[in-house]
Amino acid sequence: MGYASFIERVNEIPDAARVSTGFQSKNSYLFGHFSMRMKLVGGDSAGVVTAFYLSSQTNEHDEIDFEFLGNRTGQPYILQTNVFTGGKGDREQRIYLWYDPTKGFHDYGIIWNMDMLAFFVDNTPIRVFKNSKDLGVKYPFNQPMKLYSSLWEADDWATRGGLEKTNWANAPFIASYTSFHIDGCVASTPQEVQVCSTRGLKWWDQPAFKDLDGEQYRRLRWVRRKFTIYNYCSDKARYPTPPIECSRDRDV
Repeated sequence: MGYASFIERVNEIPDAARVSTGFQSKNSYLFGHFSMRMKLVGGDSAGVVTAFYLSSQTNEHDEIDFEFLGNRTGQPYILQTNVFTGGKGDREQRIYLWYDPTKGFHDYGIIWNMDMLAFFVDNTPIRVFKNSKDLGVKYPFNQPMKLYSSLWEADDWATRGGLEKTNWANAPFIASYTSFHIDGCVASTPQEVQVCSTRGLKWWDQPAFKDLDGEQYRRLRWVRRKFTIYNYCSDKARYPTPPIECSRDRDV
């Protein structure tokens, strides 16, 4: 489905509460293809996070995150991705983008099926997270999720670990969106969840989408080599033994 362009803005000076704005889908989905064209906050955006993500609403929730971390004028944005399964995250990866995301619209997309999650930027894969249930790693397969986007103040961690604070003299902070697209399996009832768990009903659940193809892996290696600045799989201080899913995801 597509919608007209729209914007989100944060233009208030914060008090004790964190300032944010956002929107969400009406339906919940179990698997699908989700994408949005976005133009991020320009200028001095330190401490401001623009997020595009899927999330369930349970105590042990699943979540699939794009988070764009603002920066001081002239410094590049950082794109952080994360995957939560059964309430556990701590799978951060961070990259620089190969363009200025404040100068025009770019496409950010997710393919989510029973075999893998794949994150795309302008059709270039930047991350894959495969179903490793057989290795004892939880995978998001049974919790329907809604699609969300938000623009929020997070200057306690977002820019240089919280050293750079939001300059509210630069408000309003505006992010723009267009070409909102969902091709997912609606799963708002138990009966719909059962249908969505049936393989082969949609194009994104065909055998060709069980994994990235050779050219896509070549592009992913390019992203890893030139633009990746943090990968939990290679953080030996945090994980002396790489998490077991990293080998299957080709991240070690």
